[in-house]
Amino acid sequence: MKMPTSLARLDEGTYPQSSNSKKPFYILKTSGETFFSLGQKAVLPEGPLSGLSDRTASFFSNRADGPDILVGALPFDPEQSAFLFQPERVLRVQGEHNLGHVPGFGASTGNAEPNRIISVCADPSPDIFGNSVAAGLEAMAGSSGVLQKIVLSRSLKVFASRDFSIADLMSRLALDESITVFATPLRQPDEGGAMLVGATPELLVEKRGTHIASHPLAGSAKRYQDGEADRRSADSLWKSEKDRREHAMVVESIMDILTPYCGELSAPEGMALRATASMWHLGTRIVGRLKDGSVPSEHFVSLLHPTPAVCGVPRAAAHSKISELETYDRGFYAGAVGWCDSAGDGRWYVSIRCAEVEGPNARLYAGAGVVPGSTPQGEVAETAAKFRAMLDAFGIDGDRFGI
Repeated sequence: MKMPTSLARLDEGTYPQSSNSKKPFYILKTSGETFFSLGQKAVLPEGPLSGLSDRTASFFSNRADGPDILVGALPFDPEQSAFLFQPERVLRVQGEHNLGHVPGFGASTGNAEPNRIISVCADPSPDIFGNSVAAGLEAMAGSSGVLQKIVLSRSLKVFASRDFSIADLMSRLALDESITVFATPLRQPDEGGAMLVGATPELLVEKRGTHIASHPLAGSAKRYQDGEADRRSADSLWKSEKDRREHAMVVESIMDILTPYCGELSAPEGMALRATASMWHLGTRIVGRLKDGSVPSEHFVSLLHPTPAVCGVPRAAAHSKISELETYDRGFYAGAVGWCDSAGDGRWYVSIRCAEVEGPNARLYAGAGVVPGSTPQGEVAETAAKFRAMLDAFGIDGDRFGI
């Protein structure tokens, strides 16, 4: 039996702890693999999503030294620039791993005072978010069936007594082995220490040679500690016509986009219930065989993102309505996190269940798909349930703060 491996031991001696404490790091951890990098050797030039594959191809062709990979995050808005960088050092390790006490990872010390949450401020408030949902439903009703779905989000701004430990947050998130835990810098070190940290259950696209896969989720319900209540919640989601309709929109869109590129494409298991520690989801795993394995993963990302799971249907109209109804810039929330290499392979996850963290400040995000049959009260409740994973990681009692 393979024993759990400590990434700290694997990286010992690569960077002295004293000199590594300020080096940026990137982590993408699934149940079977941890991808860990240190440092920023070079940063991909800025530009919109439509030119991402051209920029990455140019980057790889002009750099002969360093790891043959780019890691980082893509924003929600395709017109805004990704932050992708070539790390100085990369480790990819199979099996179970201890995320704590990796050099430069930022783990809290045993003598540190507990980090106190000073304030949690909803932005927008649940009432204002509910009003936006109502406005979205009205827009759909007045569109003669053109606008079919809008995904709306809200956030929580958190302030603490001292800097948040990214290591502590990720260690708590990683207790749920059903999700992919990630942490990635959002800018260069001399521009600030903002990190995107989260626990996503949703694969946007994975590409290895001619193999391609996506695992969209749409349609969600809260999980409960009581077994009977949890079963009722799952059963209600499974039988929900509204949620099945919402899910079908996402799957159909992804299949339509990928079909021209594939000799084979299917959803062999069909729609299924997907469980995380805090939520039930409807999910469909899509797998295919590409006609041309040289088409890079970034090209498929640029075609698929943002999917109806985080934006809506049709994409352009939903994106416009989101800009009108939401009170803030999503930034990298509902974008993607992942990696790509010069061979064209890559793996990208939808950046949901996440927070932007900088020092003692954090902004947590949650969204919900609004379709005919949705209600403002229902979407407020759904986003409150989706906040739970991140609230638990931050040690925040949602009920105390009226979330």
